[in-house]
Amino acid sequence: MDNSAIEKAKEQFGKIVEEQIQRVEELRKGQEWIDYSKEKPIIIGIIGGDGIGPYIGKESRDILEFILQEEEKSGKVEFRNIEGLTIENRAKQNKSIPDDILEEIKKCHVLLKGPTTTPRRGDPWPNIESCNVSMRRYLDLFANVRPVKVPKEGIDWMFFRENTEGAYIMGSKGFNVIDDLAFDFKVITTQGSDRIIRLAFEHAKKKNINKVTLVTKANVVKTTDGKFLDIGYKIAKEYPEIECDDWYIDIMTAKLVDPQRRTQFKVFAIPNLYGDILTDEAAQFQGGVGTAGSANIGKRYAMFEAIHGSAPRMVREGRAKYADPSSMIRASAMLLEHIGFPERAKNLEMALDVCGNYERKVVLTGRSTGGTGEEYTKYLMETLQDPKLKEKWENYVY
Repeated sequence: MDNSAIEKAKEQFGKIVEEQIQRVEELRKGQEWIDYSKEKPIIIGIIGGDGIGPYIGKESRDILEFILQEEEKSGKVEFRNIEGLTIENRAKQNKSIPDDILEEIKKCHVLLKGPTTTPRRGDPWPNIESCNVSMRRYLDLFANVRPVKVPKEGIDWMFFRENTEGAYIMGSKGFNVIDDLAFDFKVITTQGSDRIIRLAFEHAKKKNINKVTLVTKANVVKTTDGKFLDIGYKIAKEYPEIECDDWYIDIMTAKLVDPQRRTQFKVFAIPNLYGDILTDEAAQFQGGVGTAGSANIGKRYAMFEAIHGSAPRMVREGRAKYADPSSMIRASAMLLEHIGFPERAKNLEMALDVCGNYERKVVLTGRSTGGTGEEYTKYLMETLQDPKLKEKWENYVY
């Protein structure tokens, strides 16, 4: 037995425990939610990211500026492009988010972010942490909120995925004790679980939704998942008008494809890794991850993004201008609602449905056989001005 390896592992684990106890102390202090009605201007940062990100980021900014043109003119809203959050620059500085860029990010209230590349084995980049994981931690964006709607199939889901702990928070902290033994870690806190589950119940209450579903693997992962589940049921007692049930992640993935069962689910509260898996599966019902937007919500900051990758092959093959901006534009709709423009957000969602699934006057194929992202964005703008938009949307839905 290699006692020196064991002692080294104990030391490494001790440092991890100390870091997490310090994090819990910060969580205990709490924080007030930002009131956007008191902020002038509301600063919206646009981050292009990698690959197709700058292309779809431009189209998304164009849409937001089109919708918020009066607010921008009056100084109520300000747009800022944040440059340099690229894999090349991050690799050069060997940081998931370089310090100067993080400083600029923190000057914004909300962010609209394109996809960023996370290095993996075989890539030419250093093994830096995921930019998304780091940003969620640095800005305390604890809630990953993803809606999925397919009205004709009776699907109307809202996922609240915990964003700052679980299996992902320790992604770069694992270690090899010996060549034949590796450890990674999962962390669940009382405070982290409470705030994500409570946010799910508050959403259900606000929208008059009568059911919240907890998803874990608490029958096997008893300590961490068990804590999440116990806290969920304690919070549920504060909302007697809302039914609370729970499912294990493995069978939950099966029930989402069960036509008889899936329409019964409404709001989900889920730890980090399971939420990542389940929301990608769910997005497939409305056309795939390329059509799905995502919100990362904290009490002070919020970040909205496409949930797909950076598609470097499209860039290498000269097809970036044909990339579908729908996912990032759906995230823009979520951004609009978050900062206080729910009607405009709804109109944008309706326009996306009409253009992408009903009229399809501009069809995106990712190649020259279809339209460009710019053409599709102009089509969306025209549709937003159509006085028959709601009527067309209702025809599509019903």
